Amino acid sequence: MFIVVASQQSAAAAYVSEFQHEGIPSMGLFSNDFQTWLEEPSKTDLNDVRGFLIDEGEVPVTFAKRIRERTPAPIIAFSESRSLEKTLELLTAGIDDVVRRPIHVKEILARSEAVWRRHRESQPVASTDRVRVYNNGQDAEIDGMPLILPRRELCILEYFHRNRGRSVTKTQVFNAVYDVNETGVSDTVVEGHISKLRKKLRQRLGYDPILAKRFEGYTYLG
Repeated sequence: MFIVVASQQSAAAAYVSEFQHEGIPSMGLFSNDFQTWLEEPSKTDLNDVRGFLIDEGEVPVTFAKRIRERTPAPIIAFSESRSLEKTLELLTAGIDDVVRRPIHVKEILARSEAVWRRHRESQPVASTDRVRVYNNGQDAEIDGMPLILPRRELCILEYFHRNRGRSVTKTQVFNAVYDVNETGVSDTVVEGHISKLRKKLRQRLGYDPILAKRFEGYTYLG
């Protein structure tokens, strides 16, 4: 999921629409709403967030600091004009990138993935991991060979990969894969997608890398 924070509803709605067109769940918020949303952990699962896109006029230093305390998800600020002084201020405050409108959402996704990639490279990774996930819509690979998956299953695999070693519930997976405004879809559909994904991974790997525990959820082991 991408969180879009803007002072104008039209700007937020435009980006939300573009993310949805690319199959990426997203949600638009005003600045005050975002503050409330961010400070209510009982209603906010930041493990579901793939990135933040925030109007530079709506990016208090405290926002960036608070986000970074809770998640490594990329924070990208956007503006109508570029000011060197403002850009330096935002980058110093902890913003990962600053872009100028208009910008295509595919470029935002690419910039976001670059931030995630740097984060992953800074973390210890097992050299024996046979599954490679790019987290940008690109096909995953097993032993260097493409693993062709339907979009929903790939999104689920990307979500599992970002939360490797952590238990996630069916509802968390659903919120990460489906748009919050999507109607007529129950979180039970996630079970079917995960079942198909596990079967394909098991066929290629010779074992199931996703541990499922009743009442606890799923844990991707890699």
